[in-house]
Amino acid sequence: MADAFQHHAVGMDSPASNAASITPSNTDDLPHVPRALYALGEGNVRVTMRGGGDPVVLPILVGVPLPVRVSRVWASGTTATGLVGIW
Repeated sequence: MADAFQHHAVGMDSPASNAASITPSNTDDLPHVPRALYALGEGNVRVTMRGGGDPVVLPILVGVPLPVRVSRVWASGTTATGLVGIW
């Protein structure tokens, strides 16, 4: 498949090229740091930000990207469902 943009630099405001389902875990970090999270069912996500620090709880709406770079999505404290990370 031809990609007219293959030689363009990829920035944080560029469209995502990858996506993966996220299974929240209290013990495992994500295999890829996403640029944003999406949810199929709204609620809260408890996350550890890529920069570190204590976990925080953030609200997430269906179909609205949450532009955060996180290293972990925690099972405890996460009520949103159908989470997807894009990068």
